[in-house]
Amino acid sequence: MKPIKAKYYLIPAFICFAAVAAIVYYYFFVAFSAQQQTTYVYIDSDDTADSVYAKLEPVAKGSALTGLRTLARHYDYDENIRTGRYAIEPEQNTIHVFRMLKNGRQKPMMLTIPECRTMEQMAARLSTKIMIDSTEIIRALSNNETCQKLGYDTCTIACAFVPNTYEVYWDISIDKLLLRMVTEHDKFWNTERKQKARAIGLEPNEVSTLASIIDEETANNDEKPMIAGMYLNRLKSGMPLQADPTVKFALKDFSLKRIYHNHLLVESPYNTYKNIGLPPGPIKVASIKGIDAVLNRVNHHYLYMCAKEDFSGTHNFAVTYQDHLKNAARYAKALNERDIK
Repeated sequence: MKPIKAKYYLIPAFICFAAVAAIVYYYFFVAFSAQQQTTYVYIDSDDTADSVYAKLEPVAKGSALTGLRTLARHYDYDENIRTGRYAIEPEQNTIHVFRMLKNGRQKPMMLTIPECRTMEQMAARLSTKIMIDSTEIIRALSNNETCQKLGYDTCTIACAFVPNTYEVYWDISIDKLLLRMVTEHDKFWNTERKQKARAIGLEPNEVSTLASIIDEETANNDEKPMIAGMYLNRLKSGMPLQADPTVKFALKDFSLKRIYHNHLLVESPYNTYKNIGLPPGPIKVASIKGIDAVLNRVNHHYLYMCAKEDFSGTHNFAVTYQDHLKNAARYAKALNERDIK
């Protein structure tokens, strides 16, 4: 009879064990996400445990979030919140998600460096993609000591940004971001590009500066090597570049459609009508097409260019000033006919 009684005792124990196992499974081992696709949760430096839960709530199943809260309390998660961009996969369970958050196992992201005209624009654009605030970015880019540590100054720091797409972590620090940009810049400026720069008598930063002007002159990549040849001819002959985009940059007025005489009087090292040679730095983040256009410029004898009167975005080139005046007159007439001020 005793063995039979023992069996009766085991049945309630088994039921209790099964109930506990079911509860544990329900809260900790079922799929955490209520979504059918991968979703991303962004945890930044001022998040608390409660704000993290609020960010997870639209993604998580109710029971899974309760389980995660339990784990968070047990492991003091509120004292060790890790910033980052976390991928919540449909098949991940609660324990998996909690370990990921607790250990900071975030997913990298693809960051595209834009071709911005100013570092203020760069800061604003980047701050929408990564955790760093725009004020922190612009503070670093406008700090000469910070720039000098990287091998630049506040005028040339734009050269460090090669517009491409890079894999980074969303919570990358400003120091690591800038070091990464310098590293990518050095990779971009390989032996071949450096040799081509030396062949035309320019340093990489000078190539980027000239490329930035050419980028602003035209969006037609096929014409950029031709324009590069013209500006290099001017540099070699000691002529001022007389590039209208540098005047716009000096005035910080990129909406100008026509450059008048009074605009050319602006006192600025970027005014290439008043100063011979290249400006102190790029007037935008130069495109790769623009840089390579300078390095692979077309050899010719043109010294002048003027936008074509058909508004095609391309230019008429001239060797002599007299021919240039004829081209300029046709373009001015076309502007007047369209009442472009």
